[in-house]
Amino acid sequence: MIATFVPKLVAFVVILIIGWIVAKLLAKLLGKVLNRVGFDRAVARSGAAGRWQERSRYGASGLLSKLLYYALLLITLQIAFSVFGPNPISTLLTGVVAWLPLAVVAIVIIVVTGAIAKAVRDIISSALGELSYGRWLATAAAVFIWALGIIAALNQIGVATAVTIPVLITVLATIGAIAAIGVGGGLVRPMQQRWERWLGRIEQEAPQARAHAEAYQRGRGDAQQMTEETPRTQTGGATRSDYREP
Repeated sequence: MIATFVPKLVAFVVILIIGWIVAKLLAKLLGKVLNRVGFDRAVARSGAAGRWQERSRYGASGLLSKLLYYALLLITLQIAFSVFGPNPISTLLTGVVAWLPLAVVAIVIIVVTGAIAKAVRDIISSALGELSYGRWLATAAAVFIWALGIIAALNQIGVATAVTIPVLITVLATIGAIAAIGVGGGLVRPMQQRWERWLGRIEQEAPQARAHAEAYQRGRGDAQQMTEETPRTQTGGATRSDYREP
C-alpha cells in the first residue's frame, strides 16, 4: 500500500505546484490585459460596481483576476485529487468547476446590462429631461433593462426557476388583481380622471418634447461635424504659433 500511495502523493504535490504557478501567471496576465483595454472604466461607467468598488481593495479587473486565480486553483485541486481515484472531494470539486463558467457569463451579463441601462437612461434624460415625465420615463426604462439583465444572469447560474418565476408570477398576479378589482370596480372614475390629466399633459408637452429632441439631434450633428473638422484644422495650414514675432 505504501509503494502504491507514495507515487500518487508525489504526483498530487507536483500537480499542485504546477497549477499554483500557472494560476499566478494567468491571473497576472488577465489583470494586465483588462487594465490595457480599460475594463475598470467600463464598469465604472455602467454603474454595476456601485460603492463597493470604492471601499474594496481591488478594482473590477483585480477582482476578476482573483476569481480566475481561485478558479484555476479549484481546477488544480480537482485534477490533483483525481490521482487517488474516485473520491467525494473530487466529485464536489467537479461540480464547482462545472459551475464556474456559468458564473463568469452571469457577471458579464450584469456588466453589459448596467452599461446599456445607463446609456438608455442618459439618452432619454437628455432628450426628455425638461419634461415633467422625462426623468420618470428614463428611470423606468433603466429599471426595466436591469430587471431583464438580472433575470438573464439568474437563469444563467441556474436559479431562475426557483427565484425569478415565482416572483414574476406574484407581480403579474398582483397587477391583475389590482386591475380587476380597482379599475373594474370603484376606481373607474378616479382612474379615468387621472388618465385624462396625464394624456392632456402629454399632449400639451408633445411640441416641447419634439423641439427638444430636434435640438438634441442638431447638437449631436454639430458635435460630430466639429469632431470631423478638427483633424483637418490641425493638419491643414500653419498654426498661430508659426507666426510669432521674433
